[in-house]
Amino acid sequence: MRPYWLLFKRDMALASSNLADSLNPVLFFALVVLMFPLALGASQSLLTQIAPGLLWVAALLSVLMSLERIFKDDLHEGLLAQWWCRGRSLVGYAAVRLLSTWLTVALPLVLLSPMMALVLGLPSAAIPILMLSLALGSGVLVAVGAVGSALTTGLPKAGILLALIVLPFYIPVLIFGASSVAVVSVGLSGAGQVYVLAALWVLSVVLAPFAIGAALKIGVSQA
Repeated sequence: MRPYWLLFKRDMALASSNLADSLNPVLFFALVVLMFPLALGASQSLLTQIAPGLLWVAALLSVLMSLERIFKDDLHEGLLAQWWCRGRSLVGYAAVRLLSTWLTVALPLVLLSPMMALVLGLPSAAIPILMLSLALGSGVLVAVGAVGSALTTGLPKAGILLALIVLPFYIPVLIFGASSVAVVSVGLSGAGQVYVLAALWVLSVVLAPFAIGAALKIGVSQA
């Protein structure tokens, strides 16, 4: 377990030392949300109505923009090749990278979301379900996006290709995530949508490391 712990510590140390890069998704999320009140004017009812979808779209794009290079540096620096040659599991490597990426990219978005929700006038009763749905849904976004990143990690300038691969799989997460917040904001229960997001989270967390490990094995063998 020591190599995986050291890998996790390295990821967190890199995120701490490169705060400017680590904060880019959070700043993008905040800017997207804050631009809409300026563009749409002072219609509070309109902002409240679009708030669930806007918050979720902003979170989705923020996660997506951070995933292109998740494995690329390790591949080019030879870490993945050394990891594989020493008989260590690429599936375990993928699991650690998914955890550290969620903690450094998605978790700050979840923590910032209540402030952004209040800016848009979302009812305070909907904020807990917003945070819960984002916590579950962002895990799915990171896992699915990481699979796409692993498939394209050996390609130069693969950002557009990565988006084309993963966006169709993001649509169910976006629909159920935004819907869970929308129904709670009008006084209904969002439990059904949360259950679906939880099921998607379990599937992605269990299956994504194996898919990533297989894709990285191909990338390492061709590097």
